Amino acid sequence: MSAIVSGGASGLGEAVVRRLHAEGLHVTIADRDEQRGSGLADELGERAEFAAADVTDESQMAAAVRSAAQAADGLRVSMSCAGVGMAQKTAGRNGPHDLASFKQVVAVNLIGSFNLLRLAADAMRANEPTASGQRGVCLSTASIAAYDGQMGQVAYAASKGAITSMTLPAARDLAGDGIRVVTIAPGLFDTPLLAGLPEKAREALGASVPFPRRLGRPEEFADLALHVVGNEMINGEVIRLDGALRMAPR
Repeated sequence: MSAIVSGGASGLGEAVVRRLHAEGLHVTIADRDEQRGSGLADELGERAEFAAADVTDESQMAAAVRSAAQAADGLRVSMSCAGVGMAQKTAGRNGPHDLASFKQVVAVNLIGSFNLLRLAADAMRANEPTASGQRGVCLSTASIAAYDGQMGQVAYAASKGAITSMTLPAARDLAGDGIRVVTIAPGLFDTPLLAGLPEKAREALGASVPFPRRLGRPEEFADLALHVVGNEMINGEVIRLDGALRMAPR
């Protein structure tokens, strides 16, 4: 059984790659970072491969999906983890929000997620169904910013909110093919995005989580992704993974 993970060379994506590989899946790591991606594939060894791909590039992602689908039993799992963020107000002392930056965040987070979703789902339609009729499961990564976007997160929140909104209609589109669609919306996780912050700042972020009072671990995100893969009743759902955190306005 094969899986493909976009943004799989680091952070939450890397954790998912490692978890799925440990469960015996053949995993394709789709990422722009060739050094980290190929290094991870070499480390994992058998049943792991790297595909250099930008999630916004149709041909590159199509090639990565085709490669993943060639594994025994076909492509059964896709996980979209590639994403970017930025901070800028809608309008402020420096003028209106930069439009090019807004477009870039939407292109990577939203269009990139949909690009993998549509390509993976199309490949899964060719799979032989399981005894229950399932051909595959497509997971995406949103964020609690989709619900609790803070000041300066208008682009990020918009992109993640759109991912949450497309989950149910995509699941309905693909239900007849036995393909599930699920989104995970993480809160504050200990990823490379936060690694550059001073330790006191990281501790303060962790303390803002009601319980457990710490940053989430990428392995916990991967554990949930694996559970979704194995639980056929989870479909058309957005799951918050945030320790009951609700973000303040700033």
